[in-house]
Amino acid sequence: MAVKSLLHVFRALKTRGNTPKYGLIFHSSFIGRASAKNKGRMARYLANKCSIASRIDCFSERGTTAFGEKLREQVEERLDFYDKGVAPRKNIDVMKSAIESADNKDMEMETEEVPVEASGKKAKKKKQKAADEGDDMAVETTNGDALEDQKSEKKKKKKEKRKLDQEAEQNVINGVADGEVKKKKKKDKKDENGEMVEAASETKKKKKSKS
Repeated sequence: MAVKSLLHVFRALKTRGNTPKYGLIFHSSFIGRASAKNKGRMARYLANKCSIASRIDCFSERGTTAFGEKLREQVEERLDFYDKGVAPRKNIDVMKSAIESADNKDMEMETEEVPVEASGKKAKKKKQKAADEGDDMAVETTNGDALEDQKSEKKKKKKEKRKLDQEAEQNVINGVADGEVKKKKKKDKKDENGEMVEAASETKKKKKSKS
C-alpha cells in the first residue's frame, strides 16, 4: 500500500497534477478502522500525535515509551469518540500521567538490585580512584608549595642584592665626600701656616729695621 501511494505521489509530481490528499498516513490501521466520513479527521489527529511523539523523542534526555503509549491510548479514545460518542480525556491530564509513569520507570531502573560482588568491586574502584585523586592533589599541592618557596627565596635574594648595592653606592659617595673634606682641611691648615710664617717674617723685619 505504501508503494502504491508513493507511485501516486510521483505520478502527480511528474504530470503536475493534484497530489494525494492524505499520503502514506492514510493507510494506517487506525484510519482504516474509522468510518468513511471520519477518515480525514483521524488522519489529521494521527499526524498531530506523531509529530508530538517525534518532538518528545528528540528533546528528551532519557528514552522512554511512556509518552508513546499514552498517545496511542489517545488515538484509541478518539476512535471510540467518533464511533460511540465516548468523551476522551484532556491532553493535559494524559501528559501529566505520562510524565508520572516515566518518572516511576526511571526510579525502578535506578533502584534495581545490584549483585553484592559487583557492588563491592565498584566500591573498591571508587576508593582507588579517590585515593589516586588524593595523591594527585597532594603532589600538586607540594609542587605548588615548592614553587612558592622558590619564588620567595628569589625575591629575598633580589632584595638583599639591592640593599648591598645601595650601601656600596652610599659608601662610595661618603668616601668621596670625606676625601674632599680632608683636602679642604689640609688646604686651610696650609693657608693658616703660611699666614703665620708671613706674620713672623714681618715682625722680624720690623725688629731689624728698628735696631
